[in-house]
Amino acid sequence: MFGFLKKNKAGEQPIAAAERPGWADRLKSGLARTRAQLGGQLSGLFSRARIDDELLEELETTLLMADVGVDATQFLLKELKAAVRRDKIETPAQLQLALAEILEKLLSSLERPIDVSTHKPFIIMLAGVNGAGKTTSIGKLAHYFQAQGKSVLLAAGDTFRAAAREQLQAWGDKNGVAVISQESADPAAVVFDAINAAKARGIDVVLADTAGRLPTQLHLMEEIAKVKRVIQKADPSGPHEVLLVLDANIGQNTIAQFQAFDKAIGVTGLIVTKLDGTAKGGVIAALARQQPAGRPVSLRFIGVGEGIEDLQPFRADEFVAALFEPS
Repeated sequence: MFGFLKKNKAGEQPIAAAERPGWADRLKSGLARTRAQLGGQLSGLFSRARIDDELLEELETTLLMADVGVDATQFLLKELKAAVRRDKIETPAQLQLALAEILEKLLSSLERPIDVSTHKPFIIMLAGVNGAGKTTSIGKLAHYFQAQGKSVLLAAGDTFRAAAREQLQAWGDKNGVAVISQESADPAAVVFDAINAAKARGIDVVLADTAGRLPTQLHLMEEIAKVKRVIQKADPSGPHEVLLVLDANIGQNTIAQFQAFDKAIGVTGLIVTKLDGTAKGGVIAALARQQPAGRPVSLRFIGVGEGIEDLQPFRADEFVAALFEPS
């Protein structure tokens, strides 16, 4: 029924059949709670006999309960009502297909694959609050880039949290990549040394960890801004990507985190983790409506599990299909 959601984007290389099912299945499983919250409610609404005001009101409530957010919900409903008039939609089943298409179009604004071949080394700085899954995401990113044939170096810029260096070193050992770290060192100095080491060794990608911090901790927000300035001293073109790691469990609070970190360091991309543990996956639609004027921010990766391959590039069609297809 949702075959249109499986289309390949124009200009992309075909995706091998052997590669897709594994991730598609993990994604569908990982979004089970959000699908139960959103898709389960929608299936009841769209099985009704006709489209009326009551159905649209309950649809609005359902979207809000899935943490789609007020702004994104109003946008989706406005577009849906326009589609009803334009396309002469008469049945709730047709309305469901229209909603899926509109949601995919909205989310596709976030979909921009990261290209690390534009600089060498390509410097990726990661930020986020404590517990968002930042260090774990770095380990999974190292695996992802290595699978693309890229060499990777990790910078242990989280010198604040106990055992942060050890955790990153464990990921380095697991992936077979070097980790640049210093005990009780200034985080900016560690990242500076890592970039110089990457240049000397001909490394393709540098993944720079930073300490978790709350946006209200102004001195720590200034520290992370300093890390970015030092990266620019080591490489005037860097950082080439500033990724903010967001925990899907916090729902609409991701918006405030995004705005605060963007103000401090100019976020260029997002990683949304722990989608498998929450019913708030609709927050991705809310994030799609939070683009800074004239500077689009991409959702680079989403995480749906603990496995090393459970962090993958975001694709709007896969995400919407996983939400709407039956369990």
